[in-house]
Amino acid sequence: MSAFWTNRRRLLAGAGGLTAAASLGACANASVIGFDKGKRTLDCANQGEPLSLDPHKANGIWENNIIGNMFIGLTTENAAGEPVPGMAESWDVSEDGRTWTFHLRRATWSDGEACDAHDFEFALKRILNPETLSEYAAILYPIKNAEAINKGDMSYTNLGVRALDDLTLEIQLEHPAPYLPQLLKHYTAFPVPKHVVERLGADWIDPANCVVNGPYKLVRWWSNYVVHLERNAVFWDNDNVVLEHLYFYPATDVNAAARKVMSGEAGWSNRFPSNQVEELRRALPGFVRVAPYLLTNYFSFNMTKAPFNDARVRRALTMSLNREFLCEQIYRTGEQPAYSFVPPAIANYISNARYSWANVPLARRRADAVALLREAGYGPNNPLRFAFSHRNTSDNPRVAVVVQADWREIAPWVTVELRGVEAQVHYANLRSKNYDAGDGGWVADYNDAKQYLYLLETRTGPQNYPGYSNPEYDQLVHASDFEPNALRRAQIMMQAEQMVLDDAPICTSVFMNSTNLVHPDITGYEDNLEDIHRARWFGIRT
Repeated sequence: MSAFWTNRRRLLAGAGGLTAAASLGACANASVIGFDKGKRTLDCANQGEPLSLDPHKANGIWENNIIGNMFIGLTTENAAGEPVPGMAESWDVSEDGRTWTFHLRRATWSDGEACDAHDFEFALKRILNPETLSEYAAILYPIKNAEAINKGDMSYTNLGVRALDDLTLEIQLEHPAPYLPQLLKHYTAFPVPKHVVERLGADWIDPANCVVNGPYKLVRWWSNYVVHLERNAVFWDNDNVVLEHLYFYPATDVNAAARKVMSGEAGWSNRFPSNQVEELRRALPGFVRVAPYLLTNYFSFNMTKAPFNDARVRRALTMSLNREFLCEQIYRTGEQPAYSFVPPAIANYISNARYSWANVPLARRRADAVALLREAGYGPNNPLRFAFSHRNTSDNPRVAVVVQADWREIAPWVTVELRGVEAQVHYANLRSKNYDAGDGGWVADYNDAKQYLYLLETRTGPQNYPGYSNPEYDQLVHASDFEPNALRRAQIMMQAEQMVLDDAPICTSVFMNSTNLVHPDITGYEDNLEDIHRARWFGIRT
């Protein structure tokens, strides 16, 4: 092992508080510079360890932070997070909005083989093939026959995607989807190299085998230590890429992530301890970036078993949460209490959907919660007991303590056990319904209210964490898909959102802001609603 890599391992193992870390900066920089202008390298304290870098197996934003630098879809994000042409230089849409024809640029995979429309057709059929076991496939259900194929009711050969020639791809939809350019920049719609995947199967993503069509290629992936990407010289826009190397370190502990930035070991952390925002502003002038974010934090109730198969229990807990305390005392970076599900900044959606009790004082709400629980059969002789599972990352452990206290405050016969687990394991438990109540958050994959409402459709499957199933709700979301008038579509979706709030399969908590620490000499970094920042756009201030 080289001295370079030895030093990185040694520094990663360091610990200590934020203040102590600052005094270590000079020593750390002697070995590693988190943002090295001369070598054009950037070290990132990423939110978690990826379970997979295969776009069809990934399901976390910490994976997207890496994968989105390796692959480019038909569309991609500009620095502001907006959809712009990617592999497709242009596209045409039929009059009925159901057939999209994409005209691709000439490009190659990092091994020199052509990356073309056949790779996209292969990739979309692969992710929707039920044998792939992709947990994120439901996001692509707007494509014709996608749902039937993904559920095993139809052959993947019938998917409404076909390469008309090497540089022309046709996608047929079940219904008009004006948000398709937004959707296609998501990693579920990324191409994969047909010629490599067919030959190597699951091993295609190993660093020795992986070929990419994006600005950076995979060099090393040392589990629970680092993912190293380097510039892809055959990327079609390589002349405009500045940084040579990217290093992503898993940083589930936000305090440790901030320490890495303060000591000079990282030039970017995509999360910091929000309750220390003022201290960080003083210690790191110009680094702190706080911005509106399409992220709703919410708690799921497992409706497949007692006690949460009873709506009265779910409503009682939902109305007893002190959301204002979470915003003001836990996060402290301008978050908003969430009394609805869809974030207020979502495009083309002005909604008045809201919990019916949202303006009722908390003390009265808790009294009403006691009445609901007694009506459901709970009390001193039949206590309500359940476990609240939470991610052991970021501010979530501190939030869990507040939630536990809020729910215990309802009555002395309410008992809540806290169970903290690693984020990846936690989300796997949510998907498999291996929990009672559990925290979580949803970041919009595209800027449309459907991105939130689809999560609770019966057909969504694993990502419908509560196991919510309401035919009337499903029908409303389905009807919104076929409504061409934007205002009427929003009104239908608002009805669906209100239904979810009334049924309470989830307890919405806080509309989050993004919190990043970014070296002020990195140019091209722009705050945006999706908090997506591709290194392709980064430059160096001299």
